[in-house]
Amino acid sequence: MNKKLFLSAALFFSLTQAGFTQDKKDPVILTIAGEDIPKSEFERVFKKNNTKETTFDKKAVNEYLQLYINYKLKVREALELGMDTAKSFVDELGGYRKQLAQPYLVDKDVSDKLLKEAYERMKTDLRASHILIKCDQNALPKDTIEAYNKAMKVRGELMKGADFTATAKKYSDDPSAKDNGGDLGYFSALQMVYPFESAAFNTKNGEISAPVRTRFGYHIIKVTDSRPAQGEVKVAHIMVKVAAGAKEEDSTKAVAKVNEIYGKLKAGEKFEDLARQFSDDQSSAKNGGLLPMFGTGRMVPEFEKAAFALKANGDYSEPVRTSYGWHIIKLIEKKPLGSYEELQADLKSKVQKDSRSELSKSSMISRIKSKYGFEEMPKAKDEFMKTVDTTLSAGKWSADQAAMLKGNMFSLGNKVYSQKDFATYVADHQSKRGAGQDPKILAGNMYHDWVNESCLAYEETKLDSLYPDFRNLMGEYRDGILLFELTDKKVWSKAVKDTTGLKAFYEKNKNNYMWADRLDATVYTCANAEVAKEVRKQMKKIDDVDTLLAKINKSSQLNLQVKSAKFLKGDNDVIDKIEWKPGMTKDIQKDNQVVFVDVKQVLPAQPKTLDESKGLVTADYQNALEKEWIETLRAKYPVKVEQNVVDSIANK
Repeated sequence: MNKKLFLSAALFFSLTQAGFTQDKKDPVILTIAGEDIPKSEFERVFKKNNTKETTFDKKAVNEYLQLYINYKLKVREALELGMDTAKSFVDELGGYRKQLAQPYLVDKDVSDKLLKEAYERMKTDLRASHILIKCDQNALPKDTIEAYNKAMKVRGELMKGADFTATAKKYSDDPSAKDNGGDLGYFSALQMVYPFESAAFNTKNGEISAPVRTRFGYHIIKVTDSRPAQGEVKVAHIMVKVAAGAKEEDSTKAVAKVNEIYGKLKAGEKFEDLARQFSDDQSSAKNGGLLPMFGTGRMVPEFEKAAFALKANGDYSEPVRTSYGWHIIKLIEKKPLGSYEELQADLKSKVQKDSRSELSKSSMISRIKSKYGFEEMPKAKDEFMKTVDTTLSAGKWSADQAAMLKGNMFSLGNKVYSQKDFATYVADHQSKRGAGQDPKILAGNMYHDWVNESCLAYEETKLDSLYPDFRNLMGEYRDGILLFELTDKKVWSKAVKDTTGLKAFYEKNKNNYMWADRLDATVYTCANAEVAKEVRKQMKKIDDVDTLLAKINKSSQLNLQVKSAKFLKGDNDVIDKIEWKPGMTKDIQKDNQVVFVDVKQVLPAQPKTLDESKGLVTADYQNALEKEWIETLRAKYPVKVEQNVVDSIANK
């Protein structure tokens, strides 16, 4: 079972006891193994999951109570087994804690400004070209200055009138510049690294930016066009795939096939039917070629341009060539940029994953330093730097090299951070990727990171006392993880691993897993009656489907399609209409094509084999195991329900 889905479900039941003081007027609703659960706790979790007033009837409350009891029993069992002390549990809960803490460790005001800035930029699509002068973010000062000076020299040539495309091909370290002259096409907010995006949006059309530093190096940007945001578009497509490096013969066949399909479309045949029959994009073909909605920069340029060029819903393009093959594109819907309120949740998620989120984190770190009286000891830092040498650049620095240092490097609140602490941090976080870099710069960057991480970690330790919602959520995750691990052990994995038990369960219940009547048959779909006649003729001489297809489709890839299967009622329109008896049917007209069926045999209703029904059998076996487990837990841990208190909730 998916752990994330399970945890989401588990959170509906769980409420932490941490920091809870029972009111004297808060009656006990339930006692499990001597642990009293107050009415307010059950009522709160019940309301959380039952928002409609109609659910407060006596039956709903009592049914939910039984689910809640089962949940509490499982958690109690996990605690009794000491599962909350296992290293794997502690590590996993710690990982969730870091995730849950993130919203509390950023400056909300800065985050809100970044969201609004991103939205304002999303109103515009920019087209820009760039020249990249590579420079590692941890480069030595002399290498950084050299890269910057080179960027300034290149910009100087551009400002004197040099052609940007030719200059990009000559100087840019971006490999694609050799082909595209640095042209990046159209993009909008949240599609480029933040410093690049900001520079581009702050440069006017036709102008050239000053060198902009990103983690890739220095960029010189020329904005070549801007337009109001296109918004998003939903299209369907029919694709004829052309593999990279395809033979000329295969490419020619693909062109012929897409033109045939296009001809059928122009003759009035339905786009959706043609997509289902002929598109090589199997994931969209079954839905009539429908693709998810997309915006600027999300598809290859040729596809995007053709899609947005369509004017009215239902319009379709001529065949369009991309790196994937040929496409015929149909416009389903165009959607303008949504309002800030509509996009806010999605924007928030994207900004949190983007490098610009570091701005709100940095602001929060400044607040933490001020709040808890951060004090740095520069002399201790200088002493430490003397222990750093080229072994750090090679990833071989040892904390023993700073063993003689006993001082403190900074303090925060009631905690001090020593030279020994930093030595441990450096030893643990060094890597061989620093080869060739100045060890003092590496150590300085690591010190900066250590201070920032320590500030955020210090604030994180305060979250439980500062924010009750955070404390409660942590309790919920604790119970959810415990419950998942124990249920997996007792039910899910057991059902999968216990092959003997699964077989016995299947044998006892196999009549619950039945095939309905089926038809073992092959469906031949022909372009027309003439093709159908030729297919029947060739079938007398050819019994291999691939050979038959090759012969019939020699003149057109659309002449014949063949599908063999064991069909149920409802699987295929033609199968549903024919008489279910062995033999060859007559020709049947369907969607301007001719279809006939070769019926091998009629398969009567029968139990599915264990392999055929394994998913359903396993699920039912898991339910049986869980039911048995719950009965064991209820026998092990006494449960006492105060029914009058339960009824008082229902009476509301």
